[in-house]
Amino acid sequence: MGVPRRLRGYQLAAPFSLQPQQVTCYHEHSMNDHLHCVGIGGIGVSALARLYQARGWRVSGSDLARSEITDALRKKGIRVFIGPHRRSRVAPSIARVVYTVATKSENPELREAKRRGIPTLSYAQAVGELTHKLKTIAVAGAHGKSTTTAMIALAMVRAGLDPTVIIGTKLREFSPPVGGSNFRLGKSLYFVLEADEYRASFLNYTPSIAVVTNIDREHLDFYKNASNIEATFLKFLLGLKSGGTAVLNRDDHRLQRIGAKLKKKRPDLGIMWYSLRNPAARKIRRILRIPGTHNVANALAAYSVGRILRIPGKKIFSALGKYSGSWRRFDYQGRLLGAKVFADYAHHPTEIIATLQAAREKFPRSRIWCVFQPHHYERTRDLFREFTIAFDECDELVLLDIYEVAGRERSKKYRGVNSQKLAAAISRRGKSCFYLSSPSKLKSFLSKRLRRGDILIMMGAGSIWEITKQLMSAKRKA
Repeated sequence: MGVPRRLRGYQLAAPFSLQPQQVTCYHEHSMNDHLHCVGIGGIGVSALARLYQARGWRVSGSDLARSEITDALRKKGIRVFIGPHRRSRVAPSIARVVYTVATKSENPELREAKRRGIPTLSYAQAVGELTHKLKTIAVAGAHGKSTTTAMIALAMVRAGLDPTVIIGTKLREFSPPVGGSNFRLGKSLYFVLEADEYRASFLNYTPSIAVVTNIDREHLDFYKNASNIEATFLKFLLGLKSGGTAVLNRDDHRLQRIGAKLKKKRPDLGIMWYSLRNPAARKIRRILRIPGTHNVANALAAYSVGRILRIPGKKIFSALGKYSGSWRRFDYQGRLLGAKVFADYAHHPTEIIATLQAAREKFPRSRIWCVFQPHHYERTRDLFREFTIAFDECDELVLLDIYEVAGRERSKKYRGVNSQKLAAAISRRGKSCFYLSSPSKLKSFLSKRLRRGDILIMMGAGSIWEITKQLMSAKRKA
């Protein structure tokens, strides 16, 4: 098969033999099996719980707080315990316990499972088991993982490849019309997975195709420096199955270095490079419904995977052109005081810049407000300078207090970093920036300042999603 004209400029990988006719159904379960998930409200663990349930397992789980994710699991018939963890929740019938990476060793449910000799696996270890057996496409990177995973999955669905999918967001297309889902059960051996690099979790995975969207200074509480991050991403790619393919962003200088090392260490692997300079980028810019150059890059990654899988370009473009975004990714919430309100998950300076640039591109004449809740004290400290310049594309900025991430804040000494100090540093640069000591003040603050035609972006990875829902709910009741 010759090189398609659209792919000139790519380094093509070896042919990838995952044609639909070669794929059979994958089911492995006993009707007596019972899985218990510690931290079942997490976006990854909740998807894994759904997968086990779909394969015939009884599933239960626990989490400290109720959320819309735990509510959705209960509607699916999964028993969810809310509140402090208790060893009594580890029922005699439980055959396996899966726990989130934030679970501490002294957790009563985890300790009870180990005391009784019940097999215990982290979320990444449990997913890793699946990647060994399935034809896995794993999407990694500091930014853009969820969007790229979604685009790949939808292109494969459009082509009839029927993948199973675990993604770190909710897609409307997976369980319309209410809310969407972070999981899709397919009947083929294809498995599309968002591969998180936090605490090197993705090293548990052995994909057939590995996508890396970009590498950035992120999760420095674990990695300490950029060199360690690069080394870990290289190790992830070295874990590809024999004859597998790495799909890498040529526009990322760190990935260029990693790609060169990968080629020397694993000559059996194929490398497909994508770039905003590729011819396909022009068409993608025309058809893409979600704004931002970063999303063009994400779509190029998805397009590259589609071509490796021999999906016709027409079907890939059709899927990309219909994709309207996912949960908390520039997610339209309605109007507040005449302003359009969007929720966005951005919590790293690079993501903030990309989101605000996309907003400016989409609404060039509007006044853009950003209400930001910093996420994680150590991230705020380590990237303090980057945060001070990340909001240049918005007109008005409101900072809420830093969201403390349970189980990830290592020392109270980092509490010297706070939103007041960040607001002062941003203001010194001449940016209009306000600090609010309590989210309860937000409605009153905005009611005095928002105008019809403004754009309001509620941004962050913590409780700001709940704050947004309360703000919009109060608007509807008014």
